[in-house]
Amino acid sequence: MIKTINTLFVTMFGLGKVPKIPGTFGSLATVIILYIFFHTFNLSSNLVLIFLVVVFILSFSAVAHHIKDNENKDSNEVIIDEFIGQSIPIYLYEI
Repeated sequence: MIKTINTLFVTMFGLGKVPKIPGTFGSLATVIILYIFFHTFNLSSNLVLIFLVVVFILSFSAVAHHIKDNENKDSNEVIIDEFIGQSIPIYLYEI
């Protein structure tokens, strides 16, 4: 159960398992998610920042456990780093 949740987290709910260009789809999903947070839900920038920091911190252990359980040490399905990388400039633009 924990392994499944961890895999869903690091692959952004299975988006990383797309056969071609999973990182691009992860970046696109990040833009859509943050747009919804900022413009549809009208969340404050502080609340979004807390969410992003929590995801950043959780991703360290989640990716480490995923790599430990996987044969491929640089798996293309791990796209949580795309989420974090795209979130930084989008957040800074929004504030």
